[in-house]
Amino acid sequence: LSALNNSGTAGDVMVDVHGNQATVTMNVSGAAQTFMDGPFPHAQHIHIHGQGTCPGPEADTDGDGVVNTTEGHPSYGMIGTSLTTEGDTSPDSGLAVERFPGGSAYSYERTFELDAPTAEALKSGTAVIVVHGVDPALMPAAAAEKMSDLDPALPAAATLPAACGTLTAAQMGAMPEGGADTGV
Repeated sequence: LSALNNSGTAGDVMVDVHGNQATVTMNVSGAAQTFMDGPFPHAQHIHIHGQGTCPGPEADTDGDGVVNTTEGHPSYGMIGTSLTTEGDTSPDSGLAVERFPGGSAYSYERTFELDAPTAEALKSGTAVIVVHGVDPALMPAAAAEKMSDLDPALPAAATLPAACGTLTAAQMGAMPEGGADTGV
């Protein structure tokens, strides 16, 4: 995962698929720490049906200095799976902030049933992970004063994309460890 919107958020993700079961393992750091006197909740999703890429600064069509969720949509697409900590993982849980990890650094692991559209996007290499939530102090003033383009009851910082990464298919059983065997 690479930072978007000057968030400083980064991390790594692995999605292990067996049949219709997926185990997602994520490690995130540099994320926004607090929101309304509590850990900043970080909505995170597998996005599908886009270009399978992360948006660049040119996606900022309204000129406020950040790429909001709607502006990023052509690049990464719509929510296929909500990476919640418990309960529903459908797009309906996209803003279920009480069921997402929070704070400046966290590890996430969850196994769930994968729906067919998300499975196809993973297989074709067009699935994208997006972590949302940017510290308003890191945003340009004009953007920090705005409300969310997804939920007008929330500040823009709550739903702004903070990190993004395209998932690529690999035929390995586990994350490799150690150095490469170069032979003799």
